Amino acid sequence: MNKIVLAYSGGLDTSVILRWLKEEYQCPVVAFAADVGQEEEWDKVREKGMATGAEKVVISDLREEFVRDFVFPAFRANAIYEGSYLLGTSLARPIIAREQVRVALAENADALSHGATGKGNDQVRFEMAYLALAPKLTIIAPWRSWDLNSRTRLMAYAEKHGIPIPVTRENPYSSDENLLHISFEGGILEDPWNEPEEAMFKLSKSPEQAPDRPTYIEMEFRQGNPVAIDGEKLSPAALLARLNSLGGENGIGRLDMVENRFVGMKSRGVYETPGGTILRVAHRDLETITLDREVMKIRDSLMPRYAELIYNGFWFSPEMELLQKTMDIPQERVNGIVRLKLYKGNCIPVGRKSEQSLYQESFATFEADDVYTQADAAGFIRLNALRMTMKALLAES
Repeated sequence: MNKIVLAYSGGLDTSVILRWLKEEYQCPVVAFAADVGQEEEWDKVREKGMATGAEKVVISDLREEFVRDFVFPAFRANAIYEGSYLLGTSLARPIIAREQVRVALAENADALSHGATGKGNDQVRFEMAYLALAPKLTIIAPWRSWDLNSRTRLMAYAEKHGIPIPVTRENPYSSDENLLHISFEGGILEDPWNEPEEAMFKLSKSPEQAPDRPTYIEMEFRQGNPVAIDGEKLSPAALLARLNSLGGENGIGRLDMVENRFVGMKSRGVYETPGGTILRVAHRDLETITLDREVMKIRDSLMPRYAELIYNGFWFSPEMELLQKTMDIPQERVNGIVRLKLYKGNCIPVGRKSEQSLYQESFATFEADDVYTQADAAGFIRLNALRMTMKALLAES
């Protein structure tokens, strides 16, 4: 290798990898870090990268782009994996990989590296993106080739080489944070019977500690995207950050699940997605008055496949491009405002309105009306029951 660009976070894994790559390949290593909304002291990340042996540290602010071009498209499709997971890590990987490729080409590097293990999904997500965007670059995945195959060995290597580490044997969680969520794996969480420790959570209060009075908010949408909270127009990143604050304060967005990884094994993860949880509830609720019934059915039938493509790393695939366009066509009608009640872990829609609403009180009312002939329902019922009637008559004969 002549030069390697490493996806670098400054955590245990990538700090060790940075030093290991330099020693193993005897070439310059550029440490690339992506700001996708995680709480980080970027000056210290830069200092640590240089002290650990990087030729250069490149930090890219991707927050607005991440929310606008990755989070919002997924939420326009109501994407959710296995009924629970809002794809926080899965959505961040393709934008990080795309920027890493851009940096590699700008730096005239000939190799890309990442800190994903050989057991997880991230190796697939990163490398699928690399191969889709820059197939001629060599991919180096240390976890699949070195002998530092445990957290214990990584910490020993870091201690030997004087690399500061944020993970200790007393607090061994592996976490990933961005504007959409934070995830926790490892440590006591590897036993699915163990309840997560309250001290572990970062973005949200527990429902028990949330305020005793509800918080009401109004979210405005245009073409399926949120654009304002309580009448205040906000940029995509600022809007999601505001929702995170509101949701976290009210104990919203915690998830503890065992999911099926793409590589075949089951994995236990604990997630905090306060803003994303509110966003999905609000968006889905607005669709109930703006989308046609049959359009919604078709869209919802495609959603599991769409979410699976994101989870499995196929963001840049032709089928993903097709599905995104399909998901976005009906969103042209999803315009309006949803009023939500946030209370002790619950996000409850309590009002919705739209100039393009398909709901008509004059049709739905239980009072007298002159737009609907109730007697017409008899023929409708008989025709829909015809095949069941035929079955019953056949059974009697």
